[in-house]
Amino acid sequence: MDINLQFWKSEGQSFLRRLRLWINILDPVSLLSSDGEIEKARSLLGSADPKNKREVDDAWKLSLSSVHSDTGTIHPTIFRPPAFLPVAAPLVIASLLPHKGVKPAFLWQFLLQSYSAGFNFSNRNATATKDNKTTLKQALLIVGSVTYATCAGTIPQFVMTRYGLRSTSVQVFCRSVLPVPLAALLAAFNVLVVRAEEIENGVRVFDSSGNSVGVSQKAGSKAVNETALSRAAMMGTTVALPSLLMVLLKRTSFGQRHSLLVAPVRHISAALVLGLMVPLSFSLFPQLCTIQRDDLENELQTATADKQLFYHRGL
Repeated sequence: MDINLQFWKSEGQSFLRRLRLWINILDPVSLLSSDGEIEKARSLLGSADPKNKREVDDAWKLSLSSVHSDTGTIHPTIFRPPAFLPVAAPLVIASLLPHKGVKPAFLWQFLLQSYSAGFNFSNRNATATKDNKTTLKQALLIVGSVTYATCAGTIPQFVMTRYGLRSTSVQVFCRSVLPVPLAALLAAFNVLVVRAEEIENGVRVFDSSGNSVGVSQKAGSKAVNETALSRAAMMGTTVALPSLLMVLLKRTSFGQRHSLLVAPVRHISAALVLGLMVPLSFSLFPQLCTIQRDDLENELQTATADKQLFYHRGL
């Protein structure tokens, strides 16, 4: 079991504790660290020499934010957890803009869904893929997920443009109501499709000592479903709260007198809500989740005496 997973096992079983850890891990300053600094931090954590507490804390921060917990490889900078908010926030805001045509809406949806697919794939449970290599099937799943989600996300704009819908009620429905469930569903769909191989091939499960017991499809399904739920909660809330704020603001005298300020308020609030939801959604389920032995496949139930086993959920 990788040292990252050992850390999550001892420190990440409480939601509030996980939340505090993720707020620290998501510091974008860590993105400036070089591969050499990250490897040095990992070496520091693996050594038996006495260490300064601040150095240890900084080393854990680099390891947890930059290194894959299954393979021990360093994530591409753009797909590290601290990069999610700086990259995703502009894409989410741009996808919510009231575009005048289908093409700009399609472009921003494509960029958002492509980044989401890349992030989901990079932070998956990698024990489902042999030698950590991208298979042809996995590549097709990623392309299919991005294509379908992009087209589905553009539906509200396409309907308004194609049929020339200009009534206020239709505009409100297509720009404020429909995007909420659509964003949540597409975020979950992206995770489910990109990480489908974990459900099909299974993920590695560990006993209480960190020893591998075997590979479980049921644990893989649980890992993917939990991650999809956390991502749906993040994106659905990010779209819903600014839309609700807009409705309330337009009913006030301030909103009616300063209508030009309403749109910027929505964009700023969307960025703020996303900034709050990223650590909350990452903390919703443990990184090293538990599963009861009786819930696993029969062959795994007889492979260990532990009643509770562990698996890496991914992110």
